[in-house]
Amino acid sequence: MKINELISKFTIALSNEEASVLENMKDRISPLYSYTPREQFVIETLIRKALVSKVVKNGTVLVMANEEYKP
Repeated sequence: MKINELISKFTIALSNEEASVLENMKDRISPLYSYTPREQFVIETLIRKALVSKVVKNGTVLVMANEEYKP
């Protein structure tokens, strides 16, 4: 099996809640504190799944969705 065949079939499992939060994050960079505590927890899960990036700038934690993900 070639690497291209493996990569084309690669998917990341998302819950409905994760998909909803990820959809709301598209095309914007926001401070993490602007989300509810539950959304922050879900965002941390998405960071571990490499679907969201977290950057610290001037002491503020900013989050943004990575490239578009299509399950």
